[in-house]
Amino acid sequence: MNYEIRDATPADAKIIANYNSQMALETEGRPLDASIIGPGVANLLSNPDKGRYWVATAGGNIVGQIMVTYEWSDWRNGSLWWIQSVYVRTDYRRSGVFSALYRHVESLAKENEARGLRLYVEQKNERAQKTYLALGMVNPKYQVMEAIFGNSKC
Repeated sequence: MNYEIRDATPADAKIIANYNSQMALETEGRPLDASIIGPGVANLLSNPDKGRYWVATAGGNIVGQIMVTYEWSDWRNGSLWWIQSVYVRTDYRRSGVFSALYRHVESLAKENEARGLRLYVEQKNERAQKTYLALGMVNPKYQVMEAIFGNSKC
């Protein structure tokens, strides 16, 4: 099936925030605070220098999403695009939605002279890992470390 991939707009913020909440529950058993995720999505949508969302539609309905944020790499003298907030509606999984979103982002990254794509994936999410490998990504054997500040639980 062919999906239309388009830039997300502020009108899409509510469904994107809802999909982010569903993804967090599904992959990490973590509920997201609606008073944070809603404004967080809206903030990114109104500030393209922070990142971008794209959505996949079928029959006029959003069936998947992907977000990219940017990291400067002095080693590569260019940007790496971090894929985040990936979600595909359960009734559209395994039908090419993510592949279409990924290929769209990959193409735009190359057009914009990004040095590569990265993402992090829950260690136990083997299905997602297999999908990423099938699309040509590799496991570089890095482990993500973090320190989260403020009252955010995510």
